[in-house]
Amino acid sequence: MSNEKKLIAISAPSGTGKTSIIQEILKLNQNKLIFSISATTREKRLNEIDGVDYFFLTREEFEHKIQNDKFIEWEEIYGDYYGTLKSEIERAKKLNKHILFELDVNGSLKLKKLYPQTITIFIAPPSIEELENRLKTRKTETSESLHKRIERAKIEMEKAKLFDFLVMNDNLNNAISEVNQIIQKTIEDC
Repeated sequence: MSNEKKLIAISAPSGTGKTSIIQEILKLNQNKLIFSISATTREKRLNEIDGVDYFFLTREEFEHKIQNDKFIEWEEIYGDYYGTLKSEIERAKKLNKHILFELDVNGSLKLKKLYPQTITIFIAPPSIEELENRLKTRKTETSESLHKRIERAKIEMEKAKLFDFLVMNDNLNNAISEVNQIIQKTIEDC
């Protein structure tokens, strides 16, 4: 990636609101930012579109791409693969835009290690209890998957100090505004 274009990675525990924040950030910065589409082997959810929300791959397709070094980073989470294709950075270069990544904590830290100019933003919930309430309200989790997500969230929150910025999402509009200010300061000189 050229020095003038930025890589911005946003991470948060599941249920923190990162997808809602990212959607608004992309609307506010549609002429400056593109979204890095991740690849996954998980089942497509209702209303998700292949090539827009994710690149939905079979396990075999994903493993073939791993073997052929097509990923910047990848990880297996809850039995499914998730990863960032190198081709997404190439797409951003061709479009001459900054690129916004929605990654898990480990993915953001791997990206930062490979591309030190990456700006990392961690979105935190007000508390673990509030996060658990949000996940229950979504009604997408079994009690077992809810427990796994909460345990993972605790581990992820311990890594928040490794990020460049920490934004508390106790109010969605305020969190969007704060993330947008960080991004504006990051890209204004480019």
